[in-house]
Amino acid sequence: MARIYTLHPDNPQIRTIEQVRDALQDGAVMLYPTDTVYAIGCDLNEKPALERVRQIKRLSNDKPLTFLCPSLSNVATYARVSDSAYRIMKHLVPGPYTFLLPATKLVPRLVQDPKRKTTGIRVPKQPVCLALLAALGNPIISTSAHLPQDEQGQSSEGRMPTGSALSGETEGNISRVELFDRLDNLVDVIVDNGSEPSYQVSTILDLTGEEPVITRRGIGWEEAATWA
Repeated sequence: MARIYTLHPDNPQIRTIEQVRDALQDGAVMLYPTDTVYAIGCDLNEKPALERVRQIKRLSNDKPLTFLCPSLSNVATYARVSDSAYRIMKHLVPGPYTFLLPATKLVPRLVQDPKRKTTGIRVPKQPVCLALLAALGNPIISTSAHLPQDEQGQSSEGRMPTGSALSGETEGNISRVELFDRLDNLVDVIVDNGSEPSYQVSTILDLTGEEPVITRRGIGWEEAATWA
């Protein structure tokens, strides 16, 4: 049974953030709100926790995962960012954008696309996420709390295109209480800031080639299109 931590949505309590941080450092898997969807996450550097996230989501090891970084400068630690990619990202972060980039050696193989050696990184604009990232000092995995059994009857709008290079967010239709109940026995920690699940996905930009490509239109895709 998961432990629920209640946080203020705009000014998360420091002590509670520290308690969640301690749990993550001990290898906990959590359910938490982001600026797009509720996500399942863990410390990027906790391999057993990464494996549990994959088990919960029923993802094979060739399906890459997204993770959150606190700032654009931090992204460069985990990905190779070209000058052109940096200029685009500078205009869009923080916000609801996932950037596909060549991974550095600091990104665990369990997170990368094994063929392309790429990774998906986001810089969120959400107080709870930013507070957790600052306290933990490591990136946090962010894959949607949508589970395989949710697919039946689900709208196809907003889903990841077939063959996309990233497992991040998917659309669904479930209340916050239902979501917590469903994941209560699967995660160790539930972070509750009082927000209801949003099913508006992030926009994905592939910045691995010579030209940027929007591979999924999500929140803010029109803004991304002006720079891509």
